[in-house]
Amino acid sequence: MTKPLTQPFPRPIIGWSVLALLVFASLVSFVDRQIVAIVVEPMKHDLDLSDSEIGWLYGIFAVFYALAALPIAWLADNRNRTVIISIGIGFWSAMTAACGLAQSFWQVLLARMGVGVGEATLTPATNSLLGDYFPRERLPLAMSIYQLGPILGSGIAFVIGGVVLNLVQDLGPMTIPGIGTLHPWQQTFVYLGAPGLLLALAFLLLPEPVRRVAPSGTRMAFDEVLLFYRQNTRTLTYHHLGFLFLNLMGYAFVFWTVSFFVRVHHLEAADASQTFGWIFAVFGAMGPLVIAWLGRQLEIRGRADANITAGMIGGALAIPAILAVQFAPDPTTAFILYAPAMLFINSPFGIAAGALPVIAPPTIRAQVAAINMLVGSFGMMLGPPLAGYFNTAVFPGPEGVRYSIITLVLFFGILGCSLLWLGRKPYAESYRRAQLAYS
Repeated sequence: MTKPLTQPFPRPIIGWSVLALLVFASLVSFVDRQIVAIVVEPMKHDLDLSDSEIGWLYGIFAVFYALAALPIAWLADNRNRTVIISIGIGFWSAMTAACGLAQSFWQVLLARMGVGVGEATLTPATNSLLGDYFPRERLPLAMSIYQLGPILGSGIAFVIGGVVLNLVQDLGPMTIPGIGTLHPWQQTFVYLGAPGLLLALAFLLLPEPVRRVAPSGTRMAFDEVLLFYRQNTRTLTYHHLGFLFLNLMGYAFVFWTVSFFVRVHHLEAADASQTFGWIFAVFGAMGPLVIAWLGRQLEIRGRADANITAGMIGGALAIPAILAVQFAPDPTTAFILYAPAMLFINSPFGIAAGALPVIAPPTIRAQVAAINMLVGSFGMMLGPPLAGYFNTAVFPGPEGVRYSIITLVLFFGILGCSLLWLGRKPYAESYRRAQLAYS
């Protein structure tokens, strides 16, 4: 096995500054990813779509996000990572704007595929980059902070998306020669996609750091990846599947939130989106930090299974918190109950990502992260359309969305937490082996 180089890590101020820029990039990616959840109702009306078709606009994004992750991860382990991120940001931003120019379901679907491919660049390259900026014992915290980007991005997507949707609704449709008439929901995509091109330029100007471990060369190091998975089969199976099911639960819950307030509590989509967005951004951002702190405390107390145990605790607390929201008698109570729900539903995923680079060889960290993305993307791919199917076929009617969420949360939440419980001992064994091999 290749051991890390003995050169010192960069100064902490440099590492934290790069991490802050990566958090902002992640924030932008989730604004562009989540905007489709805000415009569900007007998009359904203008394109004559079903709940299932709307759900698949998120699902197809996840398919291409996952498919692109592995080859991009190999590039991140072997090529210039800041350039890879720059190209990815530029591409997903252009494809987000293209969603707004689309005039049919299939055109939106194709653009969403492009958004998925572009966003697949960020997380694998980030896993590789952060390993060159932070020592091993700090990586779970750094990865948990990185996960603030998706959470803040999702929350801000609902806030900004609601504001932009309100503004363009007041302006009415816009006609562009050669393209056609853009409805307010389409203009929202265009206005939110365009600014990402400036961020792409910032990463193009960011120097590539010196790698602490030499790249694997021109070959794809799948033999090393396969060896790692054979040596840690039980650990990685429980980890990947446990967090996958919690991911599915979370995406189903969040994606249909605005529709929940529109259908069950009769709010306007733009108003519900803005209120929910602030709750998401504030309380959702606390979750990974709370669980990272819990994981660190468990580690200090000698728990080698600290990372996976802390993630399991966060997922377990999310289940009753989400269920409470569904039984709220009015929108004010529902919004109040969303605070603990968003804190706990987001809490496991920073430490889920941070649990992997501390047990993986430095030469394949990006590829291991990509495999975890590939598995986890099934939650993103299946959660929204599965809930949409339940809304239509199992619990039809305006209030069916709440019963769909209750069903999915109980089944997949309990299943995910059970798998993480079983994975604690194997993870501890993998963690101790990695301490001996890579410290």
